[in-house]
Amino acid sequence: MTAFRFTTAGESHGPGLVAIVEGMPAGLELDREVLDRDMARRQLGHGRGGRMRIETDTVDVRSGVRHGRTLGGPIALLVANRDYANWEERMNPWPVEGFAPDEVHLPRPGHADLVGAQKYGHSDIRNVLERASARETAARVAAGTIARAFLTALGVDVHSHVLQIASIRAPEREDLTAADFAAVDEDPVRVLDPETSKAMVAEINRLRKANESLGGSFEVIAFGLVPGLGSHISWEDRLDGRLAGAVASIQSVKGVAIGEAWDVAGRPGSEAHDEIFWSEERGYFRETNHAGGLEGGMTNGLPLHVRAAIKPISTLTKPLRSVDTETKEPAQALRERTDSTVVPAAAVVAEAMVCLTLARAYREKFGGDHIDDVLAAVGAYKQRIDWRG
Repeated sequence: MTAFRFTTAGESHGPGLVAIVEGMPAGLELDREVLDRDMARRQLGHGRGGRMRIETDTVDVRSGVRHGRTLGGPIALLVANRDYANWEERMNPWPVEGFAPDEVHLPRPGHADLVGAQKYGHSDIRNVLERASARETAARVAAGTIARAFLTALGVDVHSHVLQIASIRAPEREDLTAADFAAVDEDPVRVLDPETSKAMVAEINRLRKANESLGGSFEVIAFGLVPGLGSHISWEDRLDGRLAGAVASIQSVKGVAIGEAWDVAGRPGSEAHDEIFWSEERGYFRETNHAGGLEGGMTNGLPLHVRAAIKPISTLTKPLRSVDTETKEPAQALRERTDSTVVPAAAVVAEAMVCLTLARAYREKFGGDHIDDVLAAVGAYKQRIDWRG
């Protein structure tokens, strides 16, 4: 069996973005409308900028799928950049006769601009910012649509919601179920509380008028996971580490927590852990989920909770102070088309990264060249451990 992995390629204003997914079993049924719906969700959220009015992202499957079912080989996905029509001379892969691009020499504080130019020896910062841009996450979501289809076939549901935008926080909710997320994408900031939503929209509008960008936090929850994904044997196999790395790799994310991490840090042990019970009807069960569905680097059968904090976007409509890398003179940072906040969209990207991480964990544990092999292996495992979930 080919190991499960994925990679992305492409620049923000280049011809398009590419994702390649390897290690999916054959026979997995895909739905084109469902894939495109996930892509559209990444573009949601009050506070998005003009780029969202240009791009209508769809997944163009170029290999690995025939008549709606996976073949078992690498799956190549293309997400076209419609804005490339306006950037063809500047971003063409080949020299354009008679065209001399204006180089960018004004790095943005908080962005990859300056360090990337230093590391890779570029005089034109555009050679850095095009790949560093969060536009790259469209390819991640494309790959995540394949992973989500695989998890859905196994009975796993993955959802997300916004917890905070700037200073506005949503009230904490316990015992969320998959059904609670039925209408979350219809909310302008993808929050589950209507009153908080209104306050967040007002705060975005207020700070946008003040030329500010806004950060916040969100949560991804996965329902229906079997116990035992991941491992305690090796640091690199611990699922909490993989999830933290996957979500922290999203542009602007600065912190990741599993379960009630920051809260339990201040509690005594008797209030931090999830006591274990057993009954004839339920088998092993827990009445709390402080650990967020992970213990010892492995899923424990409870819903998986992953939270993340995302900083305000680095591109401001009123740029911060910087230095011209050519003249070394003080200057204002680059100003490009930008969003006010991407917290709602970042949560959707985090869903994709969680789906991809969980798909890898399922493939490693259960193998199988065909989806029926995977389902049989999962079923046998559930029977062996007498899991009632």
